Parts: sequence; C-alpha cells; structure tokens
Amino acid sequence: MKLRQELNLLDIFCIASGAMISSGLFILPGLAYAKAGPSVIVCYFLAGLLSLPGMLSIAEMTTAMPRAGGDCFTVVRSLGPAAGTVAGLLSWFSLSMKSAFALVGISIFTALIVDANLHLLSILFCLVFVVINLAGVKKAGRTQVALVLALLALMLVYIIFGLPKVRVENLAPFVPHGPVSIFFTTGFVFVSYAGLLKIASVAEEIKNPARNIPLGMIISLLVVSILYSLMVLVTAGVLEPDVLSKSMTPISDGAAAFMGEFGKIALGIAAIFAFLSTANAGIMTAARSLVPLSRDGLLPDLLGRINKRFGTPHHALFVTGFVIIVALLVRLDILVEAASVVLILTNILSCLSVIILRESRLQNYQPKFHAPLYPWMQIAGLIGFGFLLFEMGREALLITFLLIIGGLFVYWFYGRIRATRQYALLHLIGRITAKELTTYSLESELREIIRERDEIIKDRFDEIIEKGAILDIADSIKLKELFQLIADEISPRLNIESGDLYRLLDEREKESSTVLSPFLAIPHIVIEGQHRFDILLVRCREGIFFSEQGQSVRAVFVIMGTKDERNFHLFSLAAIAQIVRDPHFETNWSRANNKEALRDIVLLGERKRLSLD
Repeated sequence: MKLRQELNLLDIFCIASGAMISSGLFILPGLAYAKAGPSVIVCYFLAGLLSLPGMLSIAEMTTAMPRAGGDCFTVVRSLGPAAGTVAGLLSWFSLSMKSAFALVGISIFTALIVDANLHLLSILFCLVFVVINLAGVKKAGRTQVALVLALLALMLVYIIFGLPKVRVENLAPFVPHGPVSIFFTTGFVFVSYAGLLKIASVAEEIKNPARNIPLGMIISLLVVSILYSLMVLVTAGVLEPDVLSKSMTPISDGAAAFMGEFGKIALGIAAIFAFLSTANAGIMTAARSLVPLSRDGLLPDLLGRINKRFGTPHHALFVTGFVIIVALLVRLDILVEAASVVLILTNILSCLSVIILRESRLQNYQPKFHAPLYPWMQIAGLIGFGFLLFEMGREALLITFLLIIGGLFVYWFYGRIRATRQYALLHLIGRITAKELTTYSLESELREIIRERDEIIKDRFDEIIEKGAILDIADSIKLKELFQLIADEISPRLNIESGDLYRLLDEREKESSTVLSPFLAIPHIVIEGQHRFDILLVRCREGIFFSEQGQSVRAVFVIMGTKDERNFHLFSLAAIAQIVRDPHFETNWSRANNKEALRDIVLLGERKRLSLD
C-alpha cells in the first residue's frame, strides 16, 4: 500500500527546521562552550557549512526517487543492499537518538515549571507523538507547523532584544583551547543539523517533490543556520564564561540575563516547543526509514506494512517508539556523540551515492534537481566528514565501527538471502570493465518511479510502445536492407506478407522522403484491414543510407496502421515529434545500452497524452 501525498512546502520547512532547532540549540551550546569557548559560534557555522554536500546530494536523489526512507532507498539503489541496510539502520538510529535527545530536553525544561518524574514525562511525550503519527502524516505535519511557527517567533524576540546586550569582552579569548578544539566541537554539534536530512524519509508523502524537497531543505538550512549563529552569539555575549560552560539551559539563562524572569520562562517555553517539534519530526521520519528496508526484503515484511485506515507505517512506529524509550536511559553526552557519528556516516553515504548514480550513467536516473558543483561538492564533503570523524577521537571511531558491523550483521543473516535488487554500482563496474553484470530491473524500477513522480498516465501510444518490436543494428545499412528487416519483423505481428509490407514501405519512400532530419526518419504506411496499428523502433549505430542527403540516419520510427486508425496515426506522429524535440534526444538515443533503454526514451519522453476514457 502506498503512503499518501499530503505534505506541502510549509510542512517540509517546518519538519526540517523543527527537527534541527531543539537540543542542539537549547542544551548543547553550554556543553560545546566548555570544549571550544567563544569559538563555538564558528563551530555551529562550520557544522552548517558541512551539511551542504550531504543536503544537496540527498535533495538530488530524492527528486529522482521520492520514496519513503529517502537516503536508505537511494543508497540501496546506488551502493547495493548491504550498504543500504547499513544506511537505513544508521538513519533510523540517528533519527531515533535525536528524538530521544529532544525528549530528554523536554524533561529538563519542564522540570523548571512543574515538579514531575523526568523519565515518566519523557516516556509520556513519546507515546503521545507515536499516537499522533499513527493518526496520519497530515495531522503530524499540522502539529509540526504550529510548533515551529511559535518557536521561530520566540527565537526572533531573543535575538532582537539580546544583540544590543552582547558584551565583546565575553568573547575573548576567542579560541582558548586551541584550533583543534574547533574541529572536535564542530563534530560534536553536527547533530544540531540532523533534521535537515529527515525530509528524505517522508519523500513519498510530499506533494510536488521535485520542487518542494530541494526548496524546503535549502530554505530550512539558510534560516536555521542564521538563527543558530545569532542565538549562540547572543548567549556567549551576555553570559559569563564560567556560567555558560556549566549550563544545561544556556538559552533560558541568557534570556534571564537581559530579560529577567519573564525572558527565562518565555525561552523555556520556546525550548519545550523545539523539543516537542523535534520529537514529533523524529518519530515521524525515523519510522519511515524502516519501510524501504522492509519492502526490499532486508527487514521483516511486518515493518513495511501501511495501516489501511490512516495510511501510516504503524508497526514501524511502534518499534521506533520502543527504541526511543530505551534510549532515554542512556547518558546524555554518549547520546549526542552517537547521534553525531551516525549523521556524519549518513552524509558520507549520501555523497558517495550521488557519485555512483551519476557515473553509472543510468538512463532513467533523472533527478529534477541537480546538486551544483558536481563532483567537487561531494568530494569536499567526503574529505570533510572523514576528517570530522577522525578528529572526534577513538570513542567516535569505535561507535562508527560497531554501527557498521551491526548493519552488516543484519544484512548477512537476514537480508542477504532475500534481497536480489540491482544497483548502480554494478552498472558502473560493468561500464568500466565493458562487461554485462546487470539486468534491466533497476532501470525499469526507476522508469515506474518517474511515471509516478511526474504523474504520467499511460495512454494507447505508451501501450503500443511497451509491446512493440525494436531493431538495434550495429553496422551501417542501406535502405532496402532496412526495409526488408522491418518487413520480416512486423509481418507476423500484423499477419501481413513480408513482401507486401516491403512494397508499401518502398512506395511510400519514393513518394517523398520520410527523413525529417540528418538523425531521424519516420516512415509511415497505411495497411489493409481494420483496427490494426503498430510502431517499430529502429536504431542503427553507424547510420542508415536513406539517400545522399540522409546517410547518417540513426533513429527510425516506423508507423503502420489501417485507414480507420487515421486519427491515431496523426496523434502518433505528433507524439513522436514532441519526444524527439528534446535537446538531449540524439545523445540519449546514441548512448542507450540496449533495446529496453531505447524503449524507455520514448515512454518517458515529454509529450501530451491521450485520454483512455
């Protein structure tokens, strides 16, 4: 069962922003300040900058393959099921830990207002959000919008009133623990931008994903990175160093310094809004990271089932909620470091996946958004993320190793014997070694994704092309030889003598040339009978000698139909004219790997479609 498309651009912005603006801002600055001093402002900026390669890579892949699970789904199609299992479980773990981190934050700030058991309170909020998400992504999205808009308003109040109160002396010395501390702390606070990639997990439920996914992610990163920088600047500038380095509620303490008790309460409420929105977005998206793994046979089928009433992955939500409750028992600093490590690994896999997908030259990998500065952006991201992992120390590397081994363990003992999916890495190896290592199954899956993404409804022309014959000729050929090959191929399909078909083709060409350009010809003939119509596709790699003027023709569309099919005959001519108008048609036709690739060029070509009603 397919997930429902119910999320718009505002929902996307609020899911990503709300997921980012939480513990990373309302708790982490104090812990990070203790490690880097005032240069923590630079750390937040660098972490945002490092988010760009992964974000742009995810945006490209999800506009090509808008499916639940996002990065997990695309990694499986790029690097294979083993890497996809690791990526999916990493994404799920990261989002779950981020949600757990937020629930811890809720308990800390709620304790400032009411006297309650912190663990029970966190568990209660977790259960509430699981129920909200079970009721449907639209309700969860609406909840997210309300929380985030209220949060942004309070954050703007903090910045506007706080900037004039900043004391420059509080920012010196700017790098008290040396330059190395900046890199370590950048990795530590990198989790603050985790929400940015969460959009990929709900890609299947987004309206107009080709536009809304990249736009929502870019706007969200821009807004949040500016707000982070300004709020951390205000906090470091109004609080004394010894106070900030020990604070678990740095933003509330900062507000108290220049707005009094009212400011502390107001920003405490803002923090609670932030934690609520992060927990909601985390549960919403973490559960969907398990869906593609289940659909691909890498995890039990149970986790991919969609509730018929609400259209949500209810079993995946229950499992995610349980893991988050267990994570609430983990120490806070370990929770932060583990979430950051997983996020870095997710970004590494995203950058690597885009490189593999592009270099494999999959014909049906057709993203609506292309990451700029390829491949340098991805290479810079891989180097930066690798350096960040190394600088985070042995504990981070140990967590990395254990998580990767855990994912591979699940694949080896469960998914390996069930998953048979093709992936882009095999296509890339095949292209480099000139060996056929793959079937056309991945291209076929991508074709169906494009049809669904672009809302392409098959018409009669598509049905004829899907069932039609194709000739793929390697060497140059003369016109009479071509017509004989066409007649022999079509004769049994139309139940007409091969000689009669050859004669009709020859006579039509003598009336006037069917060559429309040096590359293209469209021979079309009228045959005897009723309700008979067929189209044959021909590619000649070295060119067909039609005449002195048309000796390099490489694409031929042969149209054959009875007189009563005259209107559809004209429609087919118009459809072909629209398809070949694509500026990349000649290049794509020449590079197509096989007959099915030629067929897909026609099936996915942009044109007006004929209603079957």
